[in-house]
Amino acid sequence: MNPDFEAVIGLEIHIQLQTLTKAFSSDATEYGAMPNTQVSAISLGHPGTLPKHNQAAIEKAIKMGLALNCDITRINRYSRKNYFYADLPKGYQITQFDTPLCTNGTVPIKTKDGVSKSIGLIRIHMEEDTGKSMHDQDLYDTLVDYNRAGTPLIEVVTHPDIKTGDEAYAFVTEIRRLVRYLEICDGNMEEGSLRCDANISVMPKGSKVFGTKVEVKNMNSISNVKRAIDFEIHRQIEIIQNGGKVDGETRGFNGLAGTTFSMRKKEAVNDYRYFPEPDLPPTIVTQEFIEQVRSEMPELPGVLLNRFTNEYGLSEYDASVLVDDKESAHFFEEIVRLNKNYKAASNWVSITIRGYLNENALNLSQFSLTPNQIAEIIQLIDSGTINHSIASQKLFPELIKSPDSSPKELVEKLNLATNNDTSFIEELVEQVLQEFPEKVEEYKNGKTGLMGMFVGEVMKRSKGKADPKITNQLVSSRLNS
Repeated sequence: MNPDFEAVIGLEIHIQLQTLTKAFSSDATEYGAMPNTQVSAISLGHPGTLPKHNQAAIEKAIKMGLALNCDITRINRYSRKNYFYADLPKGYQITQFDTPLCTNGTVPIKTKDGVSKSIGLIRIHMEEDTGKSMHDQDLYDTLVDYNRAGTPLIEVVTHPDIKTGDEAYAFVTEIRRLVRYLEICDGNMEEGSLRCDANISVMPKGSKVFGTKVEVKNMNSISNVKRAIDFEIHRQIEIIQNGGKVDGETRGFNGLAGTTFSMRKKEAVNDYRYFPEPDLPPTIVTQEFIEQVRSEMPELPGVLLNRFTNEYGLSEYDASVLVDDKESAHFFEEIVRLNKNYKAASNWVSITIRGYLNENALNLSQFSLTPNQIAEIIQLIDSGTINHSIASQKLFPELIKSPDSSPKELVEKLNLATNNDTSFIEELVEQVLQEFPEKVEEYKNGKTGLMGMFVGEVMKRSKGKADPKITNQLVSSRLNS
């Protein structure tokens, strides 16, 4: 980015709440249903129909507010946001305007470069989703699927505290992780259950006057949020440097080209003609209800990260990898409840198990082994019964094939136990050293890196069963005698 300019970025994140029914009607919200099969007279806004509050949606929205240390508004009113678009069946959207459910709050982030900061929130308000325009189903016409219309949303609106695409990336990543921990949304941007709009402007470094704001939409992945922001910052700076003026507009993002494109002139608030929703009574949120919601919340990533680093002694990197996914964090905790070798448990979850899951396109809920079995494998390694190489390369795959077996049973059945017989290992060491006399000479002339080659050869000939510690000692003793 040009050092003479600075960017001012605010994000609006729309989060589709995982409820069985819509925000103000009993229509189903199942993703992937046949177009226009989950609609009714209420969600289509037919005359004479009346909306009704969805308590589950309110509970999930409050969970998000509490997780982000927001103030919860006690008397919540709804408004109609009026605009015409084909995917808005009623001609207006029911939303919160002057009484958002949650206000203030912060989101702590850390960029990939290790920069930490807090992003302030203006509000989190409730509203209903629109339908979906489908541009690729017909050669000549845009079709509209109203299944999504009326699905409950919350919109998280930040202060313009974000300065770079990297910070925006970190913010959206944290929000997605949080909604998944809270189980209020699956966070799937490709399916549209989490959507991000970015308001971007640039100004001369040190200026107190913000530049003209441009809103960018249609970013269907977190990486595309960063790409769109980076491009838009560059585009606006280039316009200003060439003596032009940035237009206040709404732009889309072309993921293939990595560029933004003009969609329409940016609307002002008064263009929407907000007025109070006449068919919905206010929602009253009591302190008792807030505390009930709070009691049902899970431990959040920050709490787990603190415990994993301060109590379990993991590095911040190892802990971050674990808490990035709720299932992984809980699986790890179940292992260490049985075996206190925290580092080994972390490696098994983050490297061995995750590698297997990625290779087979599975998630942890589909994993056939239990935390007890992984804890037992670690115990077998710690006790010297098997070594890590045998455990990960032979025992683990066999256990996957026979998930009802115990690791100890398979070690005995497959004869995988480490061989601690010194005379057996000494014999293999002699074989290797006699076979590679020129390498022995090179080692004695200072090429000590060959030590690994000798040990590897011994381990290979023992089929991985020689005790690595004893093998290292015997090889070293023999070479340095």
